[in-house]
Amino acid sequence: MKEQIPRAGNAAADDQASDAPVTFTLAGIGSGPKKTIPLELGGVVWVMVFGVVAANVGWTAGEAVVMSALVNSGAAQVAATDLWATPPPMFTIWFTTALVSLRYLVLGASLRPWLGQISPIRAYGSLFTLTDPSWALAFLEYLSGRRDAGFLLGSGLALISSWSIGRALGITIGNVLPDPEAWSLDFMPTAIFVALVAGLWRGKDDALPWLAAGIVSILVHAFMPGPWYVPLGAMAGLIAGLVAERRLHAS
Repeated sequence: MKEQIPRAGNAAADDQASDAPVTFTLAGIGSGPKKTIPLELGGVVWVMVFGVVAANVGWTAGEAVVMSALVNSGAAQVAATDLWATPPPMFTIWFTTALVSLRYLVLGASLRPWLGQISPIRAYGSLFTLTDPSWALAFLEYLSGRRDAGFLLGSGLALISSWSIGRALGITIGNVLPDPEAWSLDFMPTAIFVALVAGLWRGKDDALPWLAAGIVSILVHAFMPGPWYVPLGAMAGLIAGLVAERRLHAS
């Protein structure tokens, strides 16, 4: 059953949810993996494909697993793999992956009302495991009124573990899998994330930031080389969201 998300205009529900105390429990950590099972199953297929790509550039299974555990961004890992050469252009890889990962500044900031109420070691430890899917699930938890911040850590650890296993399998089987682009398997993480984000829609008040982010991303992607469309699209959505919130509170 689809979870009901409080509407932006329901002030009483929003105030009641925001006043609920924030906790960080083992039960919350355990609930994260349970809700990520569908994502883990779908994600494993994609990361196996990524493992094949990594094998083609000469990585070992151990190197791919370590990268999966330390770099919790599929987009950054794909970018690094695409740029890999001998010797590797380290500055180019670093700069490109930094640009791609700028969106985590926005994702992390959106979780501050939740993580800002727990100890720094728990908050930053949870943020280390932050991925796009775990952020979307955690944000849905928060909007639904549940306040156990352990959910973010549990979901993040579950996704990282399953993806690490998938990458090791992909490296192991090498070139057995078909070309990921020929089967459109490389689009799987994007499709999963879009499906999750769709659940965050609260009504017409969300239209402005969503449209702003989408339009700016498309225009930047069309006219600027590189991954600039990611941070610039996110920034456009953030600014439009602030404008929409001010209009909402002023009315």
